[in-house]
Amino acid sequence: MTRKYNFCAGPAALPTPVLERAREELLDYEGRGLSVMEMSHRSPEFVTIAENAEANFRALLQVPDNYRVLFLQGGASTQFAMLPYNLLGNGGTPNYLYTGIWGKKAIAEARHLGGAHVAASSEANGLTAVPRPEDIQLSDDAAYLHYTDNETIGGLAFDYIPRSDVPLCCDMSSSILSRPLDVSRFGVIYAGAQKNIGPAGLTLVIVRDDLLDRAKPETPTMFNYRVMAENGSMYNTPPTYAWYLAGLVFDWLKNDVGGVEAIEVINARKAARLYDAIDASGFYSSPIAPINRSRMNVPFVLADESLNTVFLEEAEAAGLLNLKGHRSVGGMRASLYNAVSEAAVEALVGFMSDFEKRHG
Repeated sequence: MTRKYNFCAGPAALPTPVLERAREELLDYEGRGLSVMEMSHRSPEFVTIAENAEANFRALLQVPDNYRVLFLQGGASTQFAMLPYNLLGNGGTPNYLYTGIWGKKAIAEARHLGGAHVAASSEANGLTAVPRPEDIQLSDDAAYLHYTDNETIGGLAFDYIPRSDVPLCCDMSSSILSRPLDVSRFGVIYAGAQKNIGPAGLTLVIVRDDLLDRAKPETPTMFNYRVMAENGSMYNTPPTYAWYLAGLVFDWLKNDVGGVEAIEVINARKAARLYDAIDASGFYSSPIAPINRSRMNVPFVLADESLNTVFLEEAEAAGLLNLKGHRSVGGMRASLYNAVSEAAVEALVGFMSDFEKRHG
């Protein structure tokens, strides 16, 4: 079997050592004679798996003791609704920064519950640069401020953490664990797993203790952060195998790679290699302002869009998969999450250079 280079935005590449270990343990986990997929979430074995995963995740991001880590279902899209349900019990207006499609969807969900204030927007610049700190204007009754740290589709990333006197909430689905993070500056952080955490089906939420009792009275039980926190994320049967695989990823990142400090250096190097190749070319270009270019999702366009199909066909034949840009923006997109190797980036850059020579 030949592993190819996967640049998918999600479900994304997983570390090869993680997949190999999961394969070894698939039928018989530690001599128990059954798979983790068949194991009761209440069993001592799975409770240990869950506790170790949370401990490693906390260690990687140095999560303070006054924060809960929840392992939930539903993806970040469910958090678009869960967040306002859990933080609007004391009234006020949710405030949002609009920088792309996922931020727009989060705003739409908040408006289902009564309204939202857009405190700053990137719409005027075509979603190519994030608002500057001085452009952010909160409403007088702001309940919280939400932003999307990295817009997966547009490849637009914040170069700073917004300052806020109200709880700061962030969708970090595409950037979590890619660099060190001061969790203490946030009220809530959430992330779908299928980028840097593990397989699709799991969502992690980091929530500060003092925010657990702000839920609206009508909040559904399964949406309530307090309920999930008090039940160890097991009010119902959780996505056990995804939780187990996430634990293997955390172990790999912590012990094999050297933690988020080490992976940040690697990620910076990967992104710089690809952006440098794009910028040095007269054939490829990036639409994003350099200061806000994402390290995780690199969109680029060809000078001749009629060659898009040929580019993708030849890339796939060369073992470079999932480079097609999102249907809403077109072009190409290479996602360079933690599990994407530097060898993969070198292979992509080499292919792009050769393609330009032949078609440019």
